[in-house]
Amino acid sequence: MVPILKALTSAHVTSTIIERRTRSLTLAQAKLDEIRARSIYHWGLPGSFAEQNTSLDGSYLCTVIDTPISPNLRQIAVDVGYDQNGNNVFELTEVEVALATLVARRL
Repeated sequence: MVPILKALTSAHVTSTIIERRTRSLTLAQAKLDEIRARSIYHWGLPGSFAEQNTSLDGSYLCTVIDTPISPNLRQIAVDVGYDQNGNNVFELTEVEVALATLVARRL
């Protein structure tokens, strides 16, 4: 009986990890899409898309790094993860997904 319970516990933990990473990936992709859409009309100053400790969908947090490559090109990096300790501060140990893309200014 003990090996079966151990296997079920392990399967549940693995399932929870996969669920969090999948949700984090969906939220990170949505954040990149939002930034791409905003960049069409609001290019702004370098770093204007940057965010830190932004709450997404309850217990998930996001950090966006906006790095200028040239006046018309930026690298956008998005990190998303589950706020495991509930302190609303996005720590490196909580990062589930990290995505990066280049965004070009449309003239």
